[in-house]
Amino acid sequence: MSQHRAAGDRVTPGNAARKPGAGRHSAKHRVARRNTPSSTQIVGLTAALAAAAGAVGFSASTLASPTQANSAVNLAALSLDSGQQLSGITTARIQARQLATRDSSRVQLADTTTKKQSAAAQLAKARAAKLTATQALTAKRANALALAKAKADEAAKTSRESATRCQIPLTGYQITATFGQGGSRWAHNHTGLDFAAPIGTRVSSVMKGVVIFADWAGPYGRQVRVRHEDGTVTWYNHMSKFSVSVGETVYAGDQVGAVGMTGNTTGPHMHLEVHPNGGEAVDPDPWLRNHCGLNPYTAG
Repeated sequence: MSQHRAAGDRVTPGNAARKPGAGRHSAKHRVARRNTPSSTQIVGLTAALAAAAGAVGFSASTLASPTQANSAVNLAALSLDSGQQLSGITTARIQARQLATRDSSRVQLADTTTKKQSAAAQLAKARAAKLTATQALTAKRANALALAKAKADEAAKTSRESATRCQIPLTGYQITATFGQGGSRWAHNHTGLDFAAPIGTRVSSVMKGVVIFADWAGPYGRQVRVRHEDGTVTWYNHMSKFSVSVGETVYAGDQVGAVGMTGNTTGPHMHLEVHPNGGEAVDPDPWLRNHCGLNPYTAG
């Protein structure tokens, strides 16, 4: 016998009594054992599946969401070596858990969408109610303003059309001749008040009345006469133009003409006369004071 044996014939305590052919069987057994999950791996997979099942089952789980539970199931499925295969029951369970997780996510998404839609509807309703209230308030204020304006207009109309309302016939004037004043400028004593003002200055009716004359009147030039409700007739003379016609109703302050130099005059002015009941002329100064409470020497 040779002193050196082949490596395959080396005698060891383990193979000293091994029967021929036993080596091949042992190798087959070792390969089979590699393909079988160990007890530790099975326990880990079972624990992961249980954790995932607890999350999907909506129990008090440490997992924050169904997505995490699904991840746990996937990790459990991948924890085995690539050469290992899950049984049909295990695969079905994993797929069932994943389906339940997806369904749970859909339910949560639908619930969140419903809540958002409800909140949006409530907000739109509140805004609509606020807009309606604002519109109602605006309409109420507009009605109040319109009513106030109507009352003011009516009051102004009543005041304007009052038969007792009086007004000095023009503004921006100076008294240059008084009633009864004598001189070479007149054939007789002066029969009115002279209001000197620039040509074209507006001349207005003293009180409400009806125009009874609007024409040329010789030495008076262009003349307008207005009869008032108490029968008094006022004359407006030497005007450059007329603004009214016979039969027209005028109110205190309505324009009847404009200052001029027509007729016998030495400068632009308006000569005012007052004839109670259409008779002889009286001094316009006391008449304006007594009937209208107006002082012609201070009003201009």
